[in-house]
Amino acid sequence: MVTWLNASFEMRFRFIGGLTVRFAASEDHNDHALLLSPWPESLLAFQPIWWRLAERTHLVALDLPGFGHSQRSEPLLSPSAMGEFIIAAADAFGLSHPHVVAPSIGTPAALFAAARHPGRLRSMVVGSSAAAVPMQVGGMVKEIIEAPDLGGFRRGDPRQLVNAALSGISRYPLPEAVRDDYLAFYQGDRFAESVRYLRSYPAELPVLAGLLPQIDTPVQIIAGAGDTAVPPVNATFLHEQLPHSKLDIVDAGHFTWEDAAPKYAALVTSWWRGAADGSRK
Repeated sequence: MVTWLNASFEMRFRFIGGLTVRFAASEDHNDHALLLSPWPESLLAFQPIWWRLAERTHLVALDLPGFGHSQRSEPLLSPSAMGEFIIAAADAFGLSHPHVVAPSIGTPAALFAAARHPGRLRSMVVGSSAAAVPMQVGGMVKEIIEAPDLGGFRRGDPRQLVNAALSGISRYPLPEAVRDDYLAFYQGDRFAESVRYLRSYPAELPVLAGLLPQIDTPVQIIAGAGDTAVPPVNATFLHEQLPHSKLDIVDAGHFTWEDAAPKYAALVTSWWRGAADGSRK
């Protein structure tokens, strides 16, 4: 059992679609939300905002397959395939019409899910993800996508690679237990295998771009003004293409849910309370 301020939850495992998936859940409420782990973190990335989001909403946080401490499935290592898993996960937890919070790698997967399952999701919060076509990325994300193969990542020390990525967290003092959780997952070949998902973006994002105008699910987009890995132009691209969206650029880098946790939580809870109703352009 892990307790974060006034909200406690137990991290457990269950089978979804034949895979062992780690999840955590808060106390039950009438409203429900599915939170999808960012990369290269895990569901523990939601620690700074969990207590605030759980005040009025039942939360189910997942380590997506191949990330955090959930079992990997190579066929799911692309946003379009992961979008189908999101729907399967919502079904498994009995979430008939949930909000979805999907930063980082969860963003394109959640958007694919909304496009291909109209009306299934109540609303989405996305951001800090590559989305623009042509692609606009930098730093390690650019290196991963443009690398000729996975050899360099297989030969590298996964702890150093993960710590290099986490160096983008500049304001939030990452608890050592949380950092250890991230590092424990990415040992051996797990880091190199996880980046297959990002390397699918050149093929997947143009397909997603063609679907964005069809998505009627309300979408809150949150991006960091100082994000050098996936610059805010990606958030602007989504806002321009989605018919029902709201864009907020916050004073932070890539990891907005941690470095700008109070603002991020306030935006999400405001969105859930009904701001989505007024966001249609």
